Amino acid sequence: MSDKKITIALDGFSSSGKSSMAKWLAKQIGYVYADSGAMYRAVTLFCLQNNLIVNDVIDEEGLKKQIGNIRISFSTNAENGLQETYLNDVNVEKEIRTLLISNYVSPVSTLKFVREALVRQQQEMGQKKGIVMDGRDIGTVVFPNAELKIFVTATPEVRAERRFLEMQEKGDAVAYEDILENVKKRDYIDQNRAESPLRKADDAIVLDNSHLTIDEQREWLLKQFEEKTR
Repeated sequence: MSDKKITIALDGFSSSGKSSMAKWLAKQIGYVYADSGAMYRAVTLFCLQNNLIVNDVIDEEGLKKQIGNIRISFSTNAENGLQETYLNDVNVEKEIRTLLISNYVSPVSTLKFVREALVRQQQEMGQKKGIVMDGRDIGTVVFPNAELKIFVTATPEVRAERRFLEMQEKGDAVAYEDILENVKKRDYIDQNRAESPLRKADDAIVLDNSHLTIDEQREWLLKQFEEKTR
């Protein structure tokens, strides 16, 4: 494997599997993994914990005053080797993966000052290259000069089914129809927001994984990485 370090940006729709792909790739090639979506989920959790979302309305002024006090970091769990998200030094990995957070994360992530604050944190993480980051605007806003950009997509139905099975395995009682509705709603918000909408970077490679196995996706990812680091 080449010693050349690059920046890898994975963008795409919710529940397209990009986080799992990014985690695996980073581990496989010895890169740092940064889950930008988890960062927005952590801010959403902070809002709910601090009564900054009431009756589905975000207290934007209140959040703006506190955004500077939100510190998000990642740490690897020594027992299982998985990376976990910390909000102000508290492990919130389980809390940020609930459907409650999923229902509020898109509106929170549309706020310009929230995106600016987190983009600053993300760009600091990537200064030395050797990083894999996934999200909605990594190749277009966070790392526009990334050497490898991948845009991941799959049908809403396939993505909802994946999310449904994932939550069932965790013991969460949720209905497939509710998840499908959430997926479609998030797609619309992510693509139509004014601030950093979800879109494919001009130089990104598209991966539609609707009908690919995990092994096929991994083989494809490694091939793209090897071609960029020759």
